[in-house]
Amino acid sequence: MTTRSVDLPRAARAIHDFLEAVGAPDSASDPELKDTGNRVAQCFHDELLAGYRESPAAILADALPATAQDPVIVRDIQTSTLCPHHLMPAMGYVHLAYLPNTTIVGFGALVKLVHCFAKRLILQETLTQNIAEALITHLNAHGAGCVIHMQPTCLTARGPHSHQAKVTTISFQGEFKSNQALQRVLLEPMPR
Repeated sequence: MTTRSVDLPRAARAIHDFLEAVGAPDSASDPELKDTGNRVAQCFHDELLAGYRESPAAILADALPATAQDPVIVRDIQTSTLCPHHLMPAMGYVHLAYLPNTTIVGFGALVKLVHCFAKRLILQETLTQNIAEALITHLNAHGAGCVIHMQPTCLTARGPHSHQAKVTTISFQGEFKSNQALQRVLLEPMPR
């Protein structure tokens, strides 16, 4: 969680200065850019970087006693994140699973956990690992896995311009590391 103070007017000025520095039209001559600095600053604070104000431990703290130790799997959690290298978004889906120890959490908490990490400046590889590790650390799960499929705009809209490219990242922790049957619950498609 961040402890830095927020200064939205300063952020808005920085966006204005940035656009001017890279040769965008001046906001005085282009009415569509008039409030862009304010809108971008507010968007980054309220949405794109909101995960810095969330705690994985707090999200997973409202646990219930586990009545079984079978895997819990949640698929197709839609999310987006920002690449820390180019500040460009990536959008896609997260699939996660964990093997309970003594506690479980509601499915909504798992979705909140994904967004807690995704709404930060984070590489997809790190996002995948952080989600799986949080389930081990804060839920005391025997094992956890996370698979993320995303389409990063730093690959599709810049650089090689590979417009249909998707990136898959995988992290297995605890018992998921060496148990191929547990890995398959995330890697193999579920029948529809």
